[in-house]
Amino acid sequence: MPIDMDLNLLTLFVAVAKAGNFRAAADRLGVTRSAVSQGIGRLERALDRPLFNRTTRSVRLTEEGEQLLNTLSGPLTEITAILEATQDVQAAPSGLLKVTATSIAERFLSGPLIAGFTERYPDIMLDVTVTDETFDIVAAGFDAGVRLGEVIEQDMVAIPLTGEQRQVAVASPGYLARHERPQHPRDLTAHRCIGWRPLPETAPYRWEFERDGRALAVAVEAQLTTNDMLLMIRVALAGGGITFGMEETFRPWIERGELVTMLDDWLPPFAGFYLYYPSRHTVTPRLRALIDHVRHYRQAMPGSDI
Repeated sequence: MPIDMDLNLLTLFVAVAKAGNFRAAADRLGVTRSAVSQGIGRLERALDRPLFNRTTRSVRLTEEGEQLLNTLSGPLTEITAILEATQDVQAAPSGLLKVTATSIAERFLSGPLIAGFTERYPDIMLDVTVTDETFDIVAAGFDAGVRLGEVIEQDMVAIPLTGEQRQVAVASPGYLARHERPQHPRDLTAHRCIGWRPLPETAPYRWEFERDGRALAVAVEAQLTTNDMLLMIRVALAGGGITFGMEETFRPWIERGELVTMLDDWLPPFAGFYLYYPSRHTVTPRLRALIDHVRHYRQAMPGSDI
């Protein structure tokens, strides 16, 4: 790349790549469509490679364009974060904060934690995407994520959101009155089971058990499989079979006696949920606000171990 290149062209390139067309990028940047088109042309000539495939309606990144966008995403995010961090530290945190969370992160998604955060920081716009897909949160444009500790990459900074968690197998008293309670995980193969899968193209989640250091994964033949935890709960409450998931998710119904746990001695606790973010990025004031809020929220929870 020529050392005398106008680096503003890189910002222009990213804007077009995200907008998908020149006009939207021009509106976002406050310049003319012609200026955007000419700027991209200059960048392509400087790099001696095409960055977009153009049509009358839109533009799409070429393979070279995709590579350039991936290369720029990290540094531009870092620069933006540094500039924000150098602003007046006394100013209230503001702006868009994008977080992704797994659907089983009950503590984060239950309502009080997020409601408390939005009340405390009214100038922060919190955008939460609930998904069980695994992906690079930096490349996808997220500031942070919420996942179980065991699946978080080693290069992330992880802040505890909960203490230890455990999974449980549950069914309604009515179902257990009609069917013999399983005494061993392998007994589940004789029961109607309600399974979960994160995406249509993925295999159903295997039910994992452990006792005395011995691990056992059971691939139950679920009569019903879904990606909706609420549907699993509703069917189990209606006597539709045994289902499996996080104890925290089922706790309200367990405490009311509407669901009953089983095989508890095969289900030991494990590391819980964490708020995580890239260690190589500067923490923006709004992300710092969420980190501090999560820490205070956890400390205030009954039975907190920190």
